[in-house]
Amino acid sequence: MDYTAKLDEAIARLHDEGRYRTFIDIERKKGQFPHAVWQHPDGEEREITVWCGNDYLGMGQHPVVLSAMHEALDATGAGSGGTRNISGTTVYHKQLEAELSDLHGKEAALLFTSAYIANDATLSTLPKLFPGLIIYSDELNHASMIEGVRRNGGAKRIFRHNDLDHLRELIEADDSDAPKLIAFESIYSMDGDFAPIEAICDLADEFGALTYIDEVHAVGMYGPRGGGVAERDRLMHRLDIINGTLAKAYGVMGGYIAASAKMCDAIRSYAPGFIFTTSLPPAVAAGAAASVAHLKRDHDLREQHQTQAKILKLRLKGLGLPLIDHGSHIVPVMVGNPVHTKILSDMLLERYGIYAQPINFPTVPRGTERLRFTPSPVHGPDEVNRLVQAMDELWSHCALNRAEMTG
Repeated sequence: MDYTAKLDEAIARLHDEGRYRTFIDIERKKGQFPHAVWQHPDGEEREITVWCGNDYLGMGQHPVVLSAMHEALDATGAGSGGTRNISGTTVYHKQLEAELSDLHGKEAALLFTSAYIANDATLSTLPKLFPGLIIYSDELNHASMIEGVRRNGGAKRIFRHNDLDHLRELIEADDSDAPKLIAFESIYSMDGDFAPIEAICDLADEFGALTYIDEVHAVGMYGPRGGGVAERDRLMHRLDIINGTLAKAYGVMGGYIAASAKMCDAIRSYAPGFIFTTSLPPAVAAGAAASVAHLKRDHDLREQHQTQAKILKLRLKGLGLPLIDHGSHIVPVMVGNPVHTKILSDMLLERYGIYAQPINFPTVPRGTERLRFTPSPVHGPDEVNRLVQAMDELWSHCALNRAEMTG
């Protein structure tokens, strides 16, 4: 076989479909975010504004976080030196897990190198702990949840997105004595819609199922202390396992689950994705712990974030752009064609210095390609005005249909 030719064919397919992904080389500037420097392909450095980052609150440059990381780096050095089981557990990891268990009102938390790994490792391990487990998974769950469910070798059922009737129908069709778990997200990041958490918990109680919620796009940003949508809705106590990230609102890196002490102990003891992975550097754990602790108190920053999202959505709606608005901080503008989405993204960057990465299949279904903007408290009026003006001009230039908002 000509392996190189096969690689060429695979990459060519992406180009032909208009969904080949390119990396934009940028350098964030401490204290200046969302402004950054783009290394243009011609070698020139250009000032840009990042509108698609996941550092939702700007905590990646917060003095409290940086100070904690510098202190830990100077005290311990760069790496952790091992897996959690073999020399890689430090006081910084334990402090972070204590902050996270407190955040979610759980007995314990378990730290992973990313929320992707936390989802994959936990969901793929649960059938080892509960033989015969059936997992009911929302069809729009993140790829990490899908992969974890797929790899676990157990039974799985996919229910239509947020469709409680379909979920009930699937559960009722199964053995009433079989162990069950319902896996879903609090906020679905592509459309920005919310799960009916309370109703799902009611179903779980009725059928004796465990609940697993991914709060990746909500922790730090919702709830009185940043515990997520479940905290906002006073439902954390009804959720058995909560997954979250430290790489978005908290501005650092890592993922975790929060659950009962026995659940965390069992996952810790059985999940290969935890056992055989080098632990996070102590400085990263220290910065994340400082960020979590700070955001438990900083109510104003969360309010500013929501205000900025509302302002941007209002301005884009005023242009008649096809915007999905479910009331969250996610701002998706629907384009519906991968080539057009890439053109818009490229023109925003080249002409206006605005960076918004195109979102194409398989991240979203074909025909729903979009630009997804992520406003933050550090995106001020000037940045918003420039984005709105650019979108107005480019939408007309590309002869795209303006439509009433959806959602």
